Amino acid sequence: MLFNSFSFLIFLPLVVLIYFSIPNRYRNIFLLIVSYYFYACWKAEYLILIFISTLVGYGLAILMENKHFSGPARRKLLLVISIAVNLAILFMFKYFNLFNDTLRKLFDYFNIFYNMPDFKLLLPIGISFYTFQVLSYTIDVYRKQKQPEKNLIIFGLYVSFFPQLVAGPIERSSHLIPQFKKEHFFDFSRLKDAFFLILYGYFKKVVIADRLALFVNYAYNDPYQNTGLISILATVCFAFQVYCDFSGYTDIARGSAKIIGFDLMENFNYPFISKSMTEFWRRWHISLSSWIHDYLYSPLVISKRHWGKTGIIFSLIVSFALMGLWHGASWNFLIFGLIHGLIVSVEFSTLKYRKMIQNRLKPFWFNFLSVSLTFSIWCFTLIFFRSKTIGDAFYIIRHLFDNFSLSIQIREYRHFGFAVTIILLIIFELIQFLRRRFNLKEIIYSMPIFIRWTVYYAMVFSIIIFGFFKKIAFVYFQF
Repeated sequence: MLFNSFSFLIFLPLVVLIYFSIPNRYRNIFLLIVSYYFYACWKAEYLILIFISTLVGYGLAILMENKHFSGPARRKLLLVISIAVNLAILFMFKYFNLFNDTLRKLFDYFNIFYNMPDFKLLLPIGISFYTFQVLSYTIDVYRKQKQPEKNLIIFGLYVSFFPQLVAGPIERSSHLIPQFKKEHFFDFSRLKDAFFLILYGYFKKVVIADRLALFVNYAYNDPYQNTGLISILATVCFAFQVYCDFSGYTDIARGSAKIIGFDLMENFNYPFISKSMTEFWRRWHISLSSWIHDYLYSPLVISKRHWGKTGIIFSLIVSFALMGLWHGASWNFLIFGLIHGLIVSVEFSTLKYRKMIQNRLKPFWFNFLSVSLTFSIWCFTLIFFRSKTIGDAFYIIRHLFDNFSLSIQIREYRHFGFAVTIILLIIFELIQFLRRRFNLKEIIYSMPIFIRWTVYYAMVFSIIIFGFFKKIAFVYFQF
């Protein structure tokens, strides 16, 4: 079930109505059932994978607290089993074919017969997200940073809570599980906040992202027909598309959870004002970047601390490379991650020199140049992120500055609604600017009711009039 579907617009109000109509002791069971139904609307068979991850994470965490498994060696064994089972599921469904195809090509190069067939399996949506949630929970219990959850219903909800099940944010058990243990009451102020979040999320998704997708898909589906300018425009448009798409999903997810009393973490913090790629990854997909920092980068740095700065650089490159692969089973994503790892490593190594440059430039020019350079680097790396193959990516890069003509027929521009989309994107950026400078939500709430509802109606009508309703899946569903 997609957030941008008519089914969800019926599903969510029904869930809210029933949730607040039934006794508190039945609410978690109800939420677990509707969460499984939400996922089953896509492919019911793959619920078995969620069941396995849930039972493994739940059972092994409880065993870690059992007196028969209290020794460090046995606790570590349980942790290894949990990590192995979850990563094995992730590997088989997401990465096996990439690994198998790479082996096949390698063996063919040395004239060695290799005939292991690929698995013809559909990638389960959300598998990377709920797998990471189970892993973080198990690691926290192993580190004794969290007590194991004894209630299987609550733990099952932590893994499969429908607003953030398929595309995050990747929640920590210490933040989400305690919320399932509280009684929630209907709160009109929360409803207002949630309504605003959901509307803004839909605006970003169906008005901005899905309209930009028309042009981006046109350019990237056949990059060999593009001029350099078309490739540059398409890549910049994709930067805004993927941001509006993913942050729009997060807003809808957070708003949907907020209606029934749950707070999900912020996943974006105005990433396009970042002055470095290091800062960018503190603002972009915060739940993933913080997960990588806490459960991969930090342990790597500690294990390589005797290497000094080399250990930090090594840990950065490995962490970003694996974060790139997290996004998809393609060498494109590995290159995407490696580039970011190298850039962040360079930023770490040149911090002193960048401070010197900052001190010599006026703040406006330093900020302008830093933000522009960071955004340009982000767009460049997105060529690997968006291209279908490595060959396509390198072709686009080689021909970025070959031809600067806009060789798209007028009818194609009309089809994209390109001019309207750009105007809407400018309006969106203006809203973002105002949100950064002022508490826009409080300003709207303090207005007279007829002005406030005029703002709401304007948002609704802009979605209805300018929205693109062809059920384009959210970009991060594929991860």
